[in-house]
Amino acid sequence: MTSDSLPRNIIVIGAASGAGAPDPGCAKGPEALRRYRVFHDTPLQHVEWDAILRVPRDERDTPLHAVAALGTRLAAEVEAVLQAGHFPLVVGGDHSCAIGTWSGVHRALADKGPLGLNWIDAHMDSHTFATTPSGQIHGMPLACLLGHGEAALTTIDGPEAKLRPEHVCLIGVRSYEADEAALLQQLGVRVFDMGEVRRRGLAAVFDEALAMVRHGTAGFGVSVDLDALDPDEEPGVGTPVPGGLYRAELVAALSNLRGDPAFVAMEIVEYNPRRDRRHATADAAGALVDAITPDQPAPR
Repeated sequence: MTSDSLPRNIIVIGAASGAGAPDPGCAKGPEALRRYRVFHDTPLQHVEWDAILRVPRDERDTPLHAVAALGTRLAAEVEAVLQAGHFPLVVGGDHSCAIGTWSGVHRALADKGPLGLNWIDAHMDSHTFATTPSGQIHGMPLACLLGHGEAALTTIDGPEAKLRPEHVCLIGVRSYEADEAALLQQLGVRVFDMGEVRRRGLAAVFDEALAMVRHGTAGFGVSVDLDALDPDEEPGVGTPVPGGLYRAELVAALSNLRGDPAFVAMEIVEYNPRRDRRHATADAAGALVDAITPDQPAPR
């Protein structure tokens, strides 16, 4: 095994974000997952918890300020982990934390090229305050990363868009509103909804999405909202939607990323321990991380 293929340490960063969602219970997700010890070392990969970031007390006056404050801190933490040569695994919290996660990754890669991202989610998360029916910021992070939305969120870690539409794919979508779908269609973002996943199989869809986020980028990441999984198996999420992905098929797809040097960061969000059943969804989060963790040397 060459030095380039040696596994990086996985550094787990908690993002205790709850201000972006109607049920703030997701803010307790990172602490619960740390307490349950669902992320494991292997002989080749060390997994280490870093800080669990929380909203500064003086920034709790509005959800917008809270999300922006946490996102700014998270972006800096993620960038620092990447610059140290490690692999950041961000654990939320509601999905609004993604604005900070991928702003930090974008900044770390800025001198090398653009960032690709596979967004695995039951929802599109592509509203702005002008289109949202709920006003909840966890329905906006992908739009913000594409440069659309409130300036306090789109300008975290720099005024430029953090993602280019041609480098983004959504997988598992099955619940969305017309306005956010129209934005993604206008931008040309590829959406693999659950109907297409079931027709073609997740393996084929994931391979196509992977090719898209790799093409012309300096690296790619994966953002997993646990509500992409079927709530009959994994109930512990903020906004469950029936008819989702099965744990085993997503684990199989993610296992193809083991040891890939272009795979630079991952996040797992929307774990709500108050809604879980016998730690089933916590165990699913652990299984997704195990899927990307090499346990034997790469073949020569």
